[in-house]
Amino acid sequence: MISEDRERIGRPPTSKIETPLSQDRPLHGITCLLAAMAVFSCSDAASKLMTETMSAVEVAWLRYCVFSILMLGMVAFAHRRHVLRSKRPSLQVLRGLGLLGSSVFFIVGLAYMPMAEATAISFVSPMIVTALSIPILGEVVGWRRWSAVGIGLLGVLIVVQPGAGAFDPAAIFPLLSALSWAIAMVVTRKMSNSDSPLVSLLYAALVGLLVTSVLVPFTWEAPGWYEISLGFVTGGAFTVAQWLVVLAFQQARASVLAPLSYSQLVWSGLFGYVIFSNVPDGWTLFGTAIIMGSGLYTAHRERAVKIMPSSAQR
Repeated sequence: MISEDRERIGRPPTSKIETPLSQDRPLHGITCLLAAMAVFSCSDAASKLMTETMSAVEVAWLRYCVFSILMLGMVAFAHRRHVLRSKRPSLQVLRGLGLLGSSVFFIVGLAYMPMAEATAISFVSPMIVTALSIPILGEVVGWRRWSAVGIGLLGVLIVVQPGAGAFDPAAIFPLLSALSWAIAMVVTRKMSNSDSPLVSLLYAALVGLLVTSVLVPFTWEAPGWYEISLGFVTGGAFTVAQWLVVLAFQQARASVLAPLSYSQLVWSGLFGYVIFSNVPDGWTLFGTAIIMGSGLYTAHRERAVKIMPSSAQR
């Protein structure tokens, strides 16, 4: 989630570092981000449909094929071959691997879980970012943010209901997706705007394509035109959504946009109902509300500690 933070590969930003804006037009930024969340959910829905006949690795491979082709086309159109040169290539590769893991684990989760539940669980990522920022970035995290982390994890437990008859072991995959996403976001912070968003997007696309190209022969099932068409939908929507996020954070501040990322939960629930006839139960909605509240408070504290003296950071 840094202008390119929402480059999920599957999930929304929650914890951002404020960066200078090319233009301060919050309404445009809000519109772009809301549109991005809807398009991301469209990509996820197409991926879930593909998992009915294909492995998660092959779905991710098709997504990255389209993503890479579109990104290389943008580079060629813009005549910017220098974007292949990163100031910190090793971190870009590590970031790309984190984003790839987030994508693959989330797609696996989608194969076995309703979209709304998988998306809700994946929103635990900001809490994981908070925890990882201590050993990796040396940040100081006070009791307020730790409390938010604990409450967010409680929300996840309510959604997955471990020990209950309704517990689905597949819930581990959205959690692994959130962990991978959090690692990618911490690496993004560590790079601290070393490269432009275009460089980061291109590296994410190519790293994902290379790794999935190595793995896909082991799970290969020849796709038909139906799967190929869905592959173009998930890859194209994925790319468009990432660019919308980049545009959003170029025009509005992270503190304004971060809460709006939770609109993806609405779209995931809608697509899940219309396409897959999934209706979230009361526990899922209750747990989702807790996760959202925890994430919003975490984002608030992220903003607050940037303007408070270090001794007051709680």
